Amino acid sequence: MSNIIEVRNLSYVYGKDTPFEKKALDNVNLDIKKGEILGIIGHTGSGKSTLLQLLNGLLKPTSGTITFNGKNIWADDVKIRDLRFRVGLVFQYPEYQLFEETVRRDIAFGPKNMGLGDDEIAIRVNAAAEFVGLEEDILDVSPFELSGGQKRRVAIAGVAAMEPDVLVLDEPTAGLDPFGRSEILTRVCNYQSGSGQTVVLVTHSMDDIAKVADRIAVLYNSKIIMCGTPSEIFSHTDELEQMGLAVPEISMVFGELRRLGVDVDPSIYTLDDAVRVLCEMKGGGVNA
Repeated sequence: MSNIIEVRNLSYVYGKDTPFEKKALDNVNLDIKKGEILGIIGHTGSGKSTLLQLLNGLLKPTSGTITFNGKNIWADDVKIRDLRFRVGLVFQYPEYQLFEETVRRDIAFGPKNMGLGDDEIAIRVNAAAEFVGLEEDILDVSPFELSGGQKRRVAIAGVAAMEPDVLVLDEPTAGLDPFGRSEILTRVCNYQSGSGQTVVLVTHSMDDIAKVADRIAVLYNSKIIMCGTPSEIFSHTDELEQMGLAVPEISMVFGELRRLGVDVDPSIYTLDDAVRVLCEMKGGGVNA
C-alpha cells in the first residue's frame, strides 16, 4: 500500500523567538497510507491538533516537510487552497462553525468554493447527507435547530461533500453519548470502505480507536514514539499507562490476567477477540 502523505523531520513552534515560545511538534516522522484509517492518540497537549492542521496546510512547518502524493505541500508551485480541498479537516466541535441558513447550504459551502456547478453540488450534498445519515427533510432546516449529534453530522458532511482524498477528523465523537459516538464511528467506517479514501482520526477514546483503526500513531511530548497495528500498540499496556493514556478496557482485563499468572495474549484489545480466546482456552470454541 503506497503512501498518500509523508511527514519527514517535522517540527512546529508556536510563538517562535518570543517569550511565549513553545515547541508543539519535535522531529516527527509519519507515513499515511492510501485507503487506511490511521488513528492518532496522545494526551492533551501532545501535539495532535497541531499535526492535523499542518497536514491540512493551515499551519506551515517551522522545519521539516509534508508531501501529499509525492509533492511538498509548501512548494512554490502548489496552491495551498487546493490542498485543503484534497485534505479535508473537520475540527473538534465542528458544529460551532455552522453558519448558513439551512443544512443544505452549509453542506454545499465547500463544493461551491471549489467552483463546481449547481448540478454537481446538488449530487455531492445529497451523497454527503446520506453518508452521515441525514434525512431529506432535514436539509432545508436551519442547522441551529438540530441536536448536537445532528449538527456534528452536518459539519462532517460539509467536508465529505468536497470528496477529499484524505478525511481528517479531530475528536469527531467528543461530547456525544455512547449511541451518538457509535453512529459517527460506523458512518466513518462506511465512508472509508465505500469510497476507498484515507481517514485520519484523532480521539481520546481508546475503545473507539481500537474498533476502527488499521494503524495507530502515539504522540507523546511532541514526538511520535510508536506506530503500528492496534494489536501492536495495545500490547504496550504499561508504557501507554505511564504516558497517561488509558488502554481499551479489554486490554486492561487481559493485562491484569497476565499479572495474575494467566497465559493470555497481551495484544487482545476487542471484545470479540477476547470471547474467542477465552472460549478456546475453555476448550469449547466460540459457541461453547
